[in-house]
Amino acid sequence: MRPPLSKELWFSDDPNVTETLRFKQWNGKERSIYFQPPSFYVPVRDLPFVENGGVAVLCGKKVVHMDVRGNIVKLNDGTQISYDKCLIATGGSPRNLPAIERAGKDVQQRLTLFRKIEDFKSLEKISREVKSITIIGGGFLGSELACALGRRARTRGLEVIQLFPENGNMGKVLPEYLSNWTTEKVRREGVNVMPNAVVKSVSVCGNRLMIKLKDGRKVETDHIVAAVGLEPNVELAKSAGLEVDSDFGGFRVNAELQARSNIWVAGDAACFYDIKLGRRRVEHHDHAVVSGRLAGENMTGAAKPYWHQSMFWSDLGPNVGYEAIGLVDSSLPTVGVFAKATAKDTPKSATEQSGTGIRSESETEAEASEVHISPSFSPTPQVPKQGEDYGKGVIFYLRDKVVVGIVLWNIFNRMPIARKIIKDGEEHDDLNEVAKLFNIHEE
Repeated sequence: MRPPLSKELWFSDDPNVTETLRFKQWNGKERSIYFQPPSFYVPVRDLPFVENGGVAVLCGKKVVHMDVRGNIVKLNDGTQISYDKCLIATGGSPRNLPAIERAGKDVQQRLTLFRKIEDFKSLEKISREVKSITIIGGGFLGSELACALGRRARTRGLEVIQLFPENGNMGKVLPEYLSNWTTEKVRREGVNVMPNAVVKSVSVCGNRLMIKLKDGRKVETDHIVAAVGLEPNVELAKSAGLEVDSDFGGFRVNAELQARSNIWVAGDAACFYDIKLGRRRVEHHDHAVVSGRLAGENMTGAAKPYWHQSMFWSDLGPNVGYEAIGLVDSSLPTVGVFAKATAKDTPKSATEQSGTGIRSESETEAEASEVHISPSFSPTPQVPKQGEDYGKGVIFYLRDKVVVGIVLWNIFNRMPIARKIIKDGEEHDDLNEVAKLFNIHEE
């Protein structure tokens, strides 16, 4: 599981966490980042002889060519593997900034493109050795890492800088007022947040890195973490003759995640047709779970379309978090309904109630059976006043007056209701009443 690499692992008190890769969830329960223990898997060479089948993982090899007519994949060592049906789940690779790519080896050696276990191990070690780390990127990953490292800044004297081109943290996702609040939250964690910052060049100056911004500002630091998005891995498209989507990237598949009659794609690399929200490509843990399961079912003949909305979540430490579903884009019109939070309204409390720290595990299959909204003449919700403490709330994202995305801010274990609202695709005269479905006013 990738989520703990930017969340819980950083809050571990275990000095050997980079070796054990075990962490305590916000509810105190301990678990490993691995889905299954090694004993779950069958050795590759034994797989043909296992009576009821099994799962084998071939490590250290890469598929470099697909022969879709012969149903054969070729590995980088020349080995060939035949198949009847094939699932492509190649994921993606972290993007770099052109300014850093042009900078040369000296800069590259002080750069982390955060994605893998090795990146967590390396950055954790670096955070103990240097005086300053700069994170470039204001999205999910950049903001989570900033908060995690910011906590360490207080005890170790580490300077943590976060810079990004948007006006505030999560600026592409959250409405402006909530993005601004999030930015102040990150600053309170000990991070020097620099919005409206576009990197012009990076160079080595003495023993340090010099980041020059387009507006003339300069930032000195010891190490850079670039968290600026993902590029889907579609190298196999050429040899396989598969279509790559020109707008979203990724292998273009239908609503059943099918690229050809016997080839399916799941996860980050799939650009699929969502029968409710249109063509999409999603880069979140729960989508990998949901789409992988759906593709697997369809490979056995289920013929199910993608309609079950995956969710995603982000925690800025154990006390502030949100869960979201659907099209969550700050360029869409939004309506927010907020209430005062209680001690129960935190990620820590949510995991205590559900028993799992990877919240999608408890919610991925659930959907409310019925959503009933009482008629009301209450006024349309207003945008909260700047400076308010957004304890908990619901943010609705609208397209043509229909709710297409929902963010649950410090409201947990209510995702089935959000999923049903998006699935129904109805217009709502009063979103204040819809917000009541999430029990936001309960003490």
